[in-house]
Amino acid sequence: MASKTRIKPKPKTWSLLGDVRRKPTPYEVVTSKFHTHFRRDPQPFEHAGMPLNGWYLQYREGSPFQVEDWEQFRDPYKLTYRDYVAVQDEREVFVDKLIDQHERGESARGLTPEWVATLERLLVPLRFPLHILQMTGLYVGQMAPSSFITNCANFQAADEMRRIQRVAYWTKVLANAHGDRLASTDVARTSWEHDPLWQPAREALERLLIAYDWGESFAALNLVIKPLLDTVFNVQLAALAGENGDEFLRMLFTEFGEDSTRSQTWSAALVQYCIERDPQLADVLVGWIGQWQPLMLEAVSSLGQMFEKAPQPMAAVDLTEAVASAQHQHLQACGLRMPSGGHER
Repeated sequence: MASKTRIKPKPKTWSLLGDVRRKPTPYEVVTSKFHTHFRRDPQPFEHAGMPLNGWYLQYREGSPFQVEDWEQFRDPYKLTYRDYVAVQDEREVFVDKLIDQHERGESARGLTPEWVATLERLLVPLRFPLHILQMTGLYVGQMAPSSFITNCANFQAADEMRRIQRVAYWTKVLANAHGDRLASTDVARTSWEHDPLWQPAREALERLLIAYDWGESFAALNLVIKPLLDTVFNVQLAALAGENGDEFLRMLFTEFGEDSTRSQTWSAALVQYCIERDPQLADVLVGWIGQWQPLMLEAVSSLGQMFEKAPQPMAAVDLTEAVASAQHQHLQACGLRMPSGGHER
């Protein structure tokens, strides 16, 4: 009796992903098509007449920043919540050891009064802009049309909280060494609300809180405001700290730079994804960048005057040029080109 030929069954696909004929990755399993409210007819959420429906219809479905299918976007790092926690836990161990080392060595007590005065004006109020970056990241995540984007934005917001917590802790260490007023909320708030050199940044950031269109909020946050501020603090303040003998702050802000790199990488990937599907979206993004970038370059120039007042100073023009150059490189990585002179106010 002839043996029967065994027919190899076709690989089964996962219906949620379509006819892909492959096993889904863990990243896809926990991320794909979670936003059942996006483009849901007749309204995003079930309760008719709920104001939230109008909000999403206007500021997400009604945004000019749209492509036919958002579900094919992927985070270049393909992070799940579990992956994110594992990666950041390792880095937090490093920061904990760094803090322990410098607390044991009383590094804060060895800082000069002139440098501490610079930190009082430049570092202590930093909690306010960082909280706005966090809040806006969460808003972008909440409004995003795909959970693949939401995860990226939410992890970015968690990065901001990490930075806020470490800055707040070290502010208290400075206060223990150089006077309790450094840790006073009134001192930080007074600088944020009334220091003339903080006001351009405050204007831009508080305007960011009312940029309700999800696409504009993403563009203003991830293509302009956050990359510029990250360069000011994670790169240039780190360098300034090193020049002024503050090795701890130099290392701390340099470490935060890894979070900035991840933010810029997924942002560039999302912009490229959109432009490939609709090249006209480049003009939409460039238009938003053109509105927000002059405000932030003015803010950077203003903050640069604080850099000039450090014991070992950095020229404001040098800071502005370095930050503008980094911003230009970021936009190039995104595949965006600003019009000639588009960086000027």
